[in-house]
Amino acid sequence: MLNTVIQVVFSSLFAATLVAGYFLFRNFEKLFGPDSEIPGDNVGARGLNKVQVIVIWLHAVAITGAFAFLLH
Repeated sequence: MLNTVIQVVFSSLFAATLVAGYFLFRNFEKLFGPDSEIPGDNVGARGLNKVQVIVIWLHAVAITGAFAFLLH
């Protein structure tokens, strides 16, 4: 019973993580584009921020997917 509840919770989290990734992909430039009010904002800093967001999202997908689909 508890295992089924955990699978449902993590399956929901996995789906929410995928939807969040789609939202990030669609609005990436608006969220992480250039900002004229930040003096230290350059191409390298924006690239690093994008990579950090992508890596964190990929880890969230891997963790929630593992708990959702590998727990039996």
